[in-house]
Amino acid sequence: MKARLVSIGDSKGIKIPAVILKQCHIENEVNLEIEKDMIILKSAREKPREGWNEAFRLMHEKKDDILLLDETADVKMEDWEWK
Repeated sequence: MKARLVSIGDSKGIKIPAVILKQCHIENEVNLEIEKDMIILKSAREKPREGWNEAFRLMHEKKDDILLLDETADVKMEDWEWK
């Protein structure tokens, strides 16, 4: 599908047909990505942490939810020597 660029101030824009927006579940916001010479529009999720509970459950089942820092690590830097 071709779309004509229209001037919007110093920028350019395109009109996206409503049927395409609906098909892609795009309402008010999109995420823009650049890949090589392409502009990719993706629907912006309304709930940024959607799916996290399921992801954490799967991590726990796979025993992939271990601490990245050793519990004995001096994260408060109390015994660090600064030079």
